[in-house]
Amino acid sequence: MSQGFNELAEKRRTIYALGPTLPLAEDEVISLIRTAIRNAPSAFNSQSSRALILLGEEHKKFWALTRDQLKKRVAADAFANTEKKLAGFAAAAGSVLFFEDQQVVSGLQQQFPSYADNFPVWSEHSTGIAQYAVWLALAEKGIGANLQHYNPLVDEDVQKAWNIPASWKLRAQMNFGAIEAPAGDKTYIPDSERFIVAR
Repeated sequence: MSQGFNELAEKRRTIYALGPTLPLAEDEVISLIRTAIRNAPSAFNSQSSRALILLGEEHKKFWALTRDQLKKRVAADAFANTEKKLAGFAAAAGSVLFFEDQQVVSGLQQQFPSYADNFPVWSEHSTGIAQYAVWLALAEKGIGANLQHYNPLVDEDVQKAWNIPASWKLRAQMNFGAIEAPAGDKTYIPDSERFIVAR
């Protein structure tokens, strides 16, 4: 079983060249994403992770909102490259926007005051695990993905456009779709710099 997981972990890569077609029906992809997040572990089983799943025109709408925000901030002579990058994201089939519900976090802080400082940190762990779980689930089905972080720049627009609860804090955006071109070779630093084994 662990060998299968490790093979899947190696298969999961950051894919930037994404297309709009999917090898599964949209409802199957939605179910896949929901299941991955639902089963992702969280501190105290808090289940603080939330998601907005965008497909088709709604997905494109998100990247248009992002483009509009960046156009206000990026120098005009540099915006062409930014716009091209965002167009690549919009060309994918969909996006998952990952949130953490701060109402859950603050509730835990009140319930367990001795751990109050840790709950925001553990919330970040939860979203990271949820993101990785979704990425692996997509990779298993041959769906490419990349992870972006345009928050907090787009938070207000997202909240208004999709009626997102005020307590949901945007943490990351994952694009997914057909793999139009594979990722390049991945290099690894030496294990001696990353791991200490004590027996």
